[in-house]
Amino acid sequence: MTATRLVLMRHGRTAWNDQGRYQGQSDPGLNARGWAQAIALAQALTQEGPRLDALYVSPLLRARQTALPLAARLGLRPRFEPRLMEIHLGVWQGLLVAEIRRRYPTLFARWEADPWGAEIPGGERLCQVQGRVYAAVDAIVARHPGQTVGLVSHHLPLALLKVRYQGLPATEVRRIVVPNAGWEVLALPVP
Repeated sequence: MTATRLVLMRHGRTAWNDQGRYQGQSDPGLNARGWAQAIALAQALTQEGPRLDALYVSPLLRARQTALPLAARLGLRPRFEPRLMEIHLGVWQGLLVAEIRRRYPTLFARWEADPWGAEIPGGERLCQVQGRVYAAVDAIVARHPGQTVGLVSHHLPLALLKVRYQGLPATEVRRIVVPNAGWEVLALPVP
């Protein structure tokens, strides 16, 4: 049996990325640079990447917009998967990193040192994100055995997949980064 391959793609830049503002599940769209990145991503994947059999996308606007040029080039219909959304950051969503450091110094230090133990008021815990992302990918892989599937998502969901499939240390999850509009292929183990 052929291994299923996942093509991990992160959304393009937003104004909030440029400002250093925590997005979480807030819904800013791509800025001009992000749109250019989305177009370049579509060109790169269609020229250099594997042919996608399916495309699953976080329903957040920045991910949907990033997927548009790729879906158009490949003639694929994006399938929106809510479990691929970024972590919900509760009261931190929309705040600048400097504001969070000032207003929540102890909690922010915990988030930096031990993201698995941090509980942001009104937000998700990292283990909850892990559970929903892994469940989504398990369902996607079951639907597409031996195929190549694109996933357009966000920093932490993609980092969690790299932890799972590349054996990277879970303690480093916040430092594992797929760059904006970056992509990489993961070949999954054959069951």
